[in-house]
Amino acid sequence: MNKLNGKIIAVQTSPHMSMVEVDVCGDVFSAIVLETPASAAYLKKDHGVTLLFKETEVSIAKNLGGIISLRNRFWATVKSVEKSAILAKVFLEYKGKRIVSIISTRSAEKLQLADGDIVEWLVKTNEVSLSSS
Repeated sequence: MNKLNGKIIAVQTSPHMSMVEVDVCGDVFSAIVLETPASAAYLKKDHGVTLLFKETEVSIAKNLGGIISLRNRFWATVKSVEKSAILAKVFLEYKGKRIVSIISTRSAEKLQLADGDIVEWLVKTNEVSLSSS
């Protein structure tokens, strides 16, 4: 499980859910949670939280252009790639923190991932969970 610590900078609510923006090292991450400030007291500006997301939910891109719907899109450096017959585990360095992505080995080979490559990593807003710090 990938974990990043941050601070809530905005909360937009509807009757049963919230869109939460979290500052992590100067980048803004988005998460949709099935809670509101009324049901979860930690959902308030300046509160510390931990972002959690599975390795299998982290996509990797090279030379990505155009507009896409994924809001969580950040730069990182490939530190290493471990390939097996079907899956590849890609270790990234994002602002001094480790992010792990599990993608197909075919995708890793198509991207020609190598140590030191600068890539974008992406995770859908609804795949990010929050835990109160």
